[in-house]
Amino acid sequence: MICLDTNYLIRGVTAGTVEAAELVAWIEAGEILITPMPAWFEFICGPVTDEQTETMRAFLTTIVPFGEAEAKEGARLFNAIDRKRFLRVDSMIAGTASAANARLSTLNRADFEPFVPHGLQLL
Repeated sequence: MICLDTNYLIRGVTAGTVEAAELVAWIEAGEILITPMPAWFEFICGPVTDEQTETMRAFLTTIVPFGEAEAKEGARLFNAIDRKRFLRVDSMIAGTASAANARLSTLNRADFEPFVPHGLQLL
């Protein structure tokens, strides 16, 4: 299972990008693609067209709600990295991926690498 960060959602609907090609390849290989609700929110804030939103939604098996389990895991990760406020939303995304036991696909690896020693799997 692969969890897509916001930047992957954005680049995934941009024709000719590496990310768009990877999404197709992952689907063809039978991968399950998910995204956390906070990442989906950032994506649909745009700018994005209805067609792009529908296209990306078709790739996703689930938009994972940010519920109790995801909040608990996100808070654990946030506290483990010394509560760096600029990584608060990233800790929500990382927590959702971690709670789902999914590998996170992101173009902002530097923002998510602090979570790796605490259990986040980066693709």
